[in-house]
Amino acid sequence: MALTAIKGFNDILPGEVEKWQHIEMTARRVFSLYGFDEIRVPIMEKTELFARSIGDVTDIVEKEMYSFTDKGDNRVTLRPEGTAGVMRSLIENKLYAADSVNKLYYMGPMFRYERPQKGRYRQFHQIGAEITGVADPKVDAQVLTMLRHLFAELGIHEPTLEINSLGCPDCRPAYRELLKDFLRGKLSDLCDDCRRRFDTNPLRALDCKAAGCKEATAGAPAMLDHLCTPCDEHFAAVKRFLESVGTEYRLNSRMVRGLDYYTRTTFELVTGLLGSQSAVAAGGRYDGLIADLGGPSLPGIGFAMGVERLALLLEGDKFRVTPDLFIVALDEESQGVAFKVMCDLQRHGVSVEIDYEGKSMKSQMRRADKLSCRFTLIIGETERAAGTAPLKEMATGRQVDVALDAVPIKEALGI
Repeated sequence: MALTAIKGFNDILPGEVEKWQHIEMTARRVFSLYGFDEIRVPIMEKTELFARSIGDVTDIVEKEMYSFTDKGDNRVTLRPEGTAGVMRSLIENKLYAADSVNKLYYMGPMFRYERPQKGRYRQFHQIGAEITGVADPKVDAQVLTMLRHLFAELGIHEPTLEINSLGCPDCRPAYRELLKDFLRGKLSDLCDDCRRRFDTNPLRALDCKAAGCKEATAGAPAMLDHLCTPCDEHFAAVKRFLESVGTEYRLNSRMVRGLDYYTRTTFELVTGLLGSQSAVAAGGRYDGLIADLGGPSLPGIGFAMGVERLALLLEGDKFRVTPDLFIVALDEESQGVAFKVMCDLQRHGVSVEIDYEGKSMKSQMRRADKLSCRFTLIIGETERAAGTAPLKEMATGRQVDVALDAVPIKEALGI
């Protein structure tokens, strides 16, 4: 039986991986402009970390996590999201002791057991950023502005920024009861998941995609209308700062997010280009999370974006890296010369390919064309004797003779 990949665990092949590299490099460049440092945390943590941070009654903890008992009888989980692990590291390594404000970003694989679909797999990849130690609404606006900046640098302009406020522990409990009173007479219209979550997490019905839930929650009271004064003032300031710097947004009072730790500002970047999976980035404020995990009482805000979905929004093969030069060798001795020239050029920062099998000149030129090489250099007996060889620009046919040495060849290539 042929060995194949596990369902929902995908290979990222040459031709596609260059797009991923472009996304990652762009993220690193933009994040550095805003003062963020990279952090790398394990892909496996104690299961308790995610149960405490995400919430015991969320779909992720109840149904989707890859959890198991290891040989040491420890209950462990492949990380389903990035924030919890970053906060665990922040606390364990006391990063807040040197500076109460920490700006951190991460990138890497996450794992959830759910039905694979376009842009959503069981092993998926996220890039995320977190700021801890500041509760000021300007930080919320800066995070959202940075996110839009990153998408603009990637050339992705279609997604819309949607924002909401989920209140805080002072005002959300009363709203939960108000929403439950509204939904109580509509339970039969809700899907099985929303009925199951009615007592523990009724807010999830507001962003449920099931048709019955959408109809049942039409006209439901909105959290935005029931914020306490501090939460209302905080959200008003976030909107004011976004408008002051030209970061466009729209309100979505039905946005809930699937993780229990969110408070106050929540947000999504949504697009209609990916079918039902409309969110390509999402996040929010989590002012109580660090304390809940055993750390100091520090506020925080962050987001994560799905690399698979971002890659779907980047069209074309412009990210493919092509060799600068293909050296064509016409005989066995010339193959040795071509190999030496290639290695010298590579040490000088030039991307070079050669033929290793002694194929005909015609076959080698076809190979150069297939690789989209910008130039070819042809070496035979005559060229070896003269110490020079014709360098041909493939797109124009322009040809010049160059010395068989790395420096003049690199100069002729314009690199």
